[in-house]
Amino acid sequence: MSTRPSHAPLPDPSIIPSQGWHCSHFCYRFNRAALSALTPDQLAKGKEAFIAALQGDSDTAPQRLQGYITSGHRADCIVMSMDPNPLTLDSVHQQIMGSPLGVAIDPTWSFVSMSEISEYVPSLETYGERLLREGEEAGSPAFEAKMNAYGKRLPMMNQQRLSPDFPDWPSACFYPMNKSRVVGANWFTEPFSRRNALMAEHARSGIAFAGRVSQLITVGVGLDDWEWMVTLWGRNPEYLREIVYKMRFDEASAKYAEFGPFYVGYKATPGEILKHCQLG
Repeated sequence: MSTRPSHAPLPDPSIIPSQGWHCSHFCYRFNRAALSALTPDQLAKGKEAFIAALQGDSDTAPQRLQGYITSGHRADCIVMSMDPNPLTLDSVHQQIMGSPLGVAIDPTWSFVSMSEISEYVPSLETYGERLLREGEEAGSPAFEAKMNAYGKRLPMMNQQRLSPDFPDWPSACFYPMNKSRVVGANWFTEPFSRRNALMAEHARSGIAFAGRVSQLITVGVGLDDWEWMVTLWGRNPEYLREIVYKMRFDEASAKYAEFGPFYVGYKATPGEILKHCQLG
């Protein structure tokens, strides 16, 4: 994890969230016509600058930074990053575009969001109430064991939601989403108890993929065109397909979810991205 050098200016505290980190997803495509116009020296220096921007080991790099080779024609690669300072994230994009290679790179899509602890994450008290509804007896050994286990897990789970480690898994899927506002399926007019129950059902579907898929939901409300950004990391891309297929049948998704473009990526170093994209 990088540390800010003593000579570097500290960020304006007014742009640092009181809780959570900023998150950015940037999609890029190499412009072949522009690449062909670069001199060998420009191309070499451009590749060096591209690699330096995405190495993630400098003192000014974001706390989390990862590149992915992207399948499909809409982008060649995706860069995902997280940091308390939004300008630290944007500086990676500026380094890429300001390099000698920048004239041959087309940004095709981006999403700006922030991490949070969802209102649907059960508190210890709410979790206990759920256990009682499911038939557990208050004060029983089983009830107390489950309460103690959840109480120990909750701080770690919340920390992972706010400042997550990126799994060292080979594949990832990214897509934005909204909750529906149409007549007859307006998520925001449903009472909290109803929304909470639907999200609990949705969470149970996801838990079935523990150890195979890791999920991060970041919030774009007030920051970008969609309300949420979903990042799924998978031990194998087939698990990404399976979890999205399974969870779309949950009512929270089937009735109330609206989805944006889906991107799938494969974890890669900057050098691997350049090689895969035929830049040498």
